[in-house]
Amino acid sequence: MINYRQIFTATLVATTTINFTTNAAFAQLLRGAGDSFAQPLIERYSQEYEKETGEKFKYSAVGIAGGIRLFMKNSVDFGASTLIPTPIEINQMEDGLLTVPMAGGAVAIVYHLKEVSSDVKLTREQLAKIFTGQISNWQQINSRLPNKKIQVVVNSENSGTSFILTKYLQKITAGKILASRKPDWGFQVYAALSQDSEIAGEVKRIDGAIGYVQTNVALANKLAIASLENQAGKYIKPTLEQTKKALANIKFQQNFTTEDIQDPESGYPLVSLTWLLVHKKYPSQNTLQKTQNLLKWVLTKGQSFNENLGYTKVPEDVTPKLIEAVNNEMGLRPY
Repeated sequence: MINYRQIFTATLVATTTINFTTNAAFAQLLRGAGDSFAQPLIERYSQEYEKETGEKFKYSAVGIAGGIRLFMKNSVDFGASTLIPTPIEINQMEDGLLTVPMAGGAVAIVYHLKEVSSDVKLTREQLAKIFTGQISNWQQINSRLPNKKIQVVVNSENSGTSFILTKYLQKITAGKILASRKPDWGFQVYAALSQDSEIAGEVKRIDGAIGYVQTNVALANKLAIASLENQAGKYIKPTLEQTKKALANIKFQQNFTTEDIQDPESGYPLVSLTWLLVHKKYPSQNTLQKTQNLLKWVLTKGQSFNENLGYTKVPEDVTPKLIEAVNNEMGLRPY
């Protein structure tokens, strides 16, 4: 009996030690969640940050609403979003909110027409009518295009790409279309899928399909990308150069948000910034320090990876102000 008890006690101690170590290691791993717009960039940050510092962090693309909800509940250490949380959401963040711009990017309008090798150009009016069901055949776009039904593929979740697209459509239709994370398109779409990768796959599969995804996803899937008419009447593709032009004149407010980027005068029109959402108060010095270290790395060395992935950099004159905010506005909970 004594031997059995000794074995049991030893096993219990060992198990407890293993569980404690595992939980402690998990607790030290920074966790983030948010939309998929910046996911390719954040994944690259993760790889490079681990190489350089040995530190890991985890990011889950759960959509804007899911990311903000987890952030509000303190279930994650940081969020990522192409739009700033609403005042109601911010008021529920007991540990406060610091918005840190990370990059700028573009949403591509992608399509699949087997019989067409030339570039498809869409006017502002045509783009709005496609995503309201008023244009349903490719020949309504151009008589040289095939007599084929347009199969519209959209995002089914609370999505940053949906918000960027509908925000632009709201601007160019004088408010007839409402900006929304999860739009009611007002007609029967062909398919609604939860991830950019799924949308890209469906567009690639269906002849006549059209959809919208983050530009990096479009390029990775070798999808045809439409040229869009911008405010100046020029037809533009979402290249890095044209995204830079569109975002060249943005002005940051005191909290590092911007005025709405709804219809830039030049460059590619479907663009947005993406922000990291971080708490102003953290429960431990360890988590606080790790989060501050990550933010400073993203704002300095991390920026060198942005353009390789098609994202713009944070303006150099803004970076010192952001680092100052990270140092001065983030701290420990008072309890």
